[in-house]
Amino acid sequence: MENTITGHTRLAALFATPIRHSVSPMIHNTAFQALGIDAVYLAFEVGTDGLEKAIDSIRNLDMLGANLSMPNKIAAVEYMDELSEAARLIGAVNTITNIDGALTGHNTDGTGFMRSLEDIDVDIIGKKITIIGAGGAATAIIVQAALDGVKEITVYNRKDEFYENIKEKLAYISENTKCSITLNDLADKDKLAKDVKESTLLLNATGVGMKPLENQTPIQDFSIIRPDLAVCDVIYTPQETEFLKQARLRGAKTNNGLGMLLYQGAAAFEKWTEKEMPIAIVKPIIENN
Repeated sequence: MENTITGHTRLAALFATPIRHSVSPMIHNTAFQALGIDAVYLAFEVGTDGLEKAIDSIRNLDMLGANLSMPNKIAAVEYMDELSEAARLIGAVNTITNIDGALTGHNTDGTGFMRSLEDIDVDIIGKKITIIGAGGAATAIIVQAALDGVKEITVYNRKDEFYENIKEKLAYISENTKCSITLNDLADKDKLAKDVKESTLLLNATGVGMKPLENQTPIQDFSIIRPDLAVCDVIYTPQETEFLKQARLRGAKTNNGLGMLLYQGAAAFEKWTEKEMPIAIVKPIIENN
């Protein structure tokens, strides 16, 4: 086997824990090799305790940059020299670029979701969408959708102890974009039905539908699903949740979280290399893992 590591080989990395299950090294290294880029991508078990030193290594080793996953996305913000507008509004970083030692934090999760909609020929710019859930994935999508020009976003969440904090966060995002964003109680079925009726897209951004909740759905009344509604899920294991299955059976266009996973990685790759990731080559890696 040919040894392609040279004295010029650059490093990109993933800092998270647990992380040994990640397909990101296979995706990025396949892309580097396909495009003849002299770089490698490695995964490192890094938690918040070791995060500052890990981020320092990006400068010290002249790395291309890094990806971050749990539990490091929020903690990394304070170690950045700059933040992209999306990362600032979200308050979390999943991609770091290194330009001459200056580290910029980005968040490509929302970009990944927005790009994934192209795969099902859905356009939400200037329109209204409804999102169930208000966690990290939801926030990233909300921010990017707002920045890209979505007109209105209605968010539904359980009215738990975090509800008021979420309400403040969404108000802050709304004030800093041109998008109307409101938070509603998921228990208000009548209002949910009304908002979905006015929406182009309904998104599940919760963990309801994956193990151990694979037999559950974020909504119970599927009569609100209509054929001209796009229905998406951030979950990709299983590839078709019960939520997506019920929507598909009612004629809706559906999309799982695989596209978001693929395209958020592609966005990071493009920031590091200024080259487009070869999607056709790396997509099967995600689909088959």
